[in-house]
Amino acid sequence: MLRRNKPWGYARQVYTQAENELNRRRTTAQDTAQRRLENFYAVCPEAEDVRRRIASTASRAAMAVLRSGNARETMEALKNENLSLQKQFADLLAAHGLTRADIEPQYTCKRCEDTGYVDGRICSCYRSLLKQIAYENLNRISPLTLSSFEDFSLLYYSDVSVNGERSDREQMRNIYDFCRRYADNFKKDSGNLFFTGATGLGKTHLSLAIAAEAINKGFGVVYGTAQTFALSLERERFTRTEESGGDTLDLLNDCDLLIIDDLGMEISSSYITATIYNVIDTRITLKKPTIISTNLSMQELEKRYNERFTSRIIGFYDRLIFRGKDIRMKKKLNPQNKQN
Repeated sequence: MLRRNKPWGYARQVYTQAENELNRRRTTAQDTAQRRLENFYAVCPEAEDVRRRIASTASRAAMAVLRSGNARETMEALKNENLSLQKQFADLLAAHGLTRADIEPQYTCKRCEDTGYVDGRICSCYRSLLKQIAYENLNRISPLTLSSFEDFSLLYYSDVSVNGERSDREQMRNIYDFCRRYADNFKKDSGNLFFTGATGLGKTHLSLAIAAEAINKGFGVVYGTAQTFALSLERERFTRTEESGGDTLDLLNDCDLLIIDDLGMEISSSYITATIYNVIDTRITLKKPTIISTNLSMQELEKRYNERFTSRIIGFYDRLIFRGKDIRMKKKLNPQNKQN
């Protein structure tokens, strides 16, 4: 397929995958239609003859135009003949319980007939396919299918109140309920969430549970650790060829929901720090929701990045503080606790 007017700077692999899928769809639709037509001809040979005569009227019309003379009268006669033959063919189809749609390709996209282009412009189906494949390629490393709200258990958190404060379980129940409402009501301009707390308290689990709900609603979600994104950004920074593309930064900015896990654990460089800040700032400006989780305190984040960075978090994110003791070991010791 001829590639024209690339919509974004995806890597060649993404375009190849999308074009292969469009080719598969188109070929499948055409082959299926051809088999149905051949089966129809097998039980109704007369139809094949009528179809052949229909085709001949087109070639005869072209010849009449070239020869000039009384072309108008000839064209009118050929038009009437063609209409008569078309009706005859439709009657033969109906006699066998078929319609014209039964022997014509049923394309996935009616607008572009699975070519990816309409009048030389990129079809919306091609854009959607490119984005879907790019998301899938980036998300392949993430455990999106491993976490849900249903298997998040509050029983691993202590229900003992200390110094009159709410217990860890009560704190986590509030966070769980907040995240559940956020997921149930998720839309393209939902707010931003900032998960902070020690390792193993469920930050990744709940962020992935939200991701799963958003994906089920048809939104484009990109999940990854800050380290994974940093490695991709650094690689693409120095290898900007058509093969490598520049997918990561585009997807971080454009996706409906971005989830950055383990912020602060990525390789440290001025480029990565500036890029992550710019992504966060861009998404705030565009009102695109982002979920960030980190094991670092706000003071540690400010020391690692800068005051401007933490100011954006404080001003534009709902901060949820996860409490408790590392539940991973508790799960190993008591795996029966599966219900909230």
